Amino acid sequence: MNIALDQKRRFIMASISVLAIALCIALPVSTTVGPMDISPWDAIVSLASTLGFINTDIPTHIATIIEQIRLPRAILSILVGSALAVSGAAIQGLFRNPLADPGLIGVSGGAAFAAVGMIVLGSGPLFFLKDWLEPYSLVVAAFLGGFLTTLLVARIATNKFGTSIVTMLLAGIAINIVTGAGIGIFTYLADDNQLRTLTFWSMGSLGGATWESVLVSGTLIILAIIMIPAKARSLNALLLGESEARHLGVNVDKIKRQVILLSALAVGAAVAVAGMIGFVGLIVPHLIRMTLGPDHRYLLPASALLGGLFLLCADMLSRTIIAPAELPIGLITSIIGGPFFIALIIFRAKRFSI
Repeated sequence: MNIALDQKRRFIMASISVLAIALCIALPVSTTVGPMDISPWDAIVSLASTLGFINTDIPTHIATIIEQIRLPRAILSILVGSALAVSGAAIQGLFRNPLADPGLIGVSGGAAFAAVGMIVLGSGPLFFLKDWLEPYSLVVAAFLGGFLTTLLVARIATNKFGTSIVTMLLAGIAINIVTGAGIGIFTYLADDNQLRTLTFWSMGSLGGATWESVLVSGTLIILAIIMIPAKARSLNALLLGESEARHLGVNVDKIKRQVILLSALAVGAAVAVAGMIGFVGLIVPHLIRMTLGPDHRYLLPASALLGGLFLLCADMLSRTIIAPAELPIGLITSIIGGPFFIALIIFRAKRFSI
């Protein structure tokens, strides 16, 4: 028994190491992909120069493209992918439901609705913000929208018998319809400049990545993806049921509030800078769970790595599939995630009653 457990643990750690190495390799590769071809050597030299390891004499325009355009975009894609994947895994553990996803249950829609409102109306609705928080009003709005939506879904789907997947998905559909209508109204009210921003933002895009957006969103996302794995043991206990978790000494209500708050923080920050990117929080945790098992001690960090890698690769694909034009990354993830979700529903319908 101990030998089998040791072998499984070694396999899990090896898999996580492989994901980390693959992400480290994909990062410099992504800086070579785009309308202008850049050699891998120039990308590596420029990255080393950016980190202060060496002094470089590569052409200024190449260094500028890598350091000011492609590198912040690559880092932002990793952060957003990690945020969505970890949030999806945490929400699935909290609801004890593998079909829960920030996009499917309306969390992303709520965050998007609030963020679109900020784009069109300005920061007036957030009059309570201090002056130093004014630059972060879009992130704050998206966080509040995602947080309130998560609370609403949890309230609707949970009763004394537990959480109903059917009710949760129906609530998510209803919320997505309402928020979609709200986004449509704001789109109608937007001027030309706002409309151009909303069009690309609503389909998901990393094209506007800057070091400032990386710093603002990255601070919140990193905070969330560090703190959520700290709840791994409690989420493992919740897999047994709320009553069993309470018997094991878990403060269930407190854990629910913390996970909802942190997940909304991560999703809100991701939506604020990248727009609507769906299915990452559904696909990635499922692949990790199928490979490494349901233990959140490994599921959450592995989801963060694979989520970042998945969205980084999707972003490279979005930049090359119709080059020199760019396909919104949200469409890429939907093309992949839609069939995956349908297959998952069919599989569960054959095995369980949902």
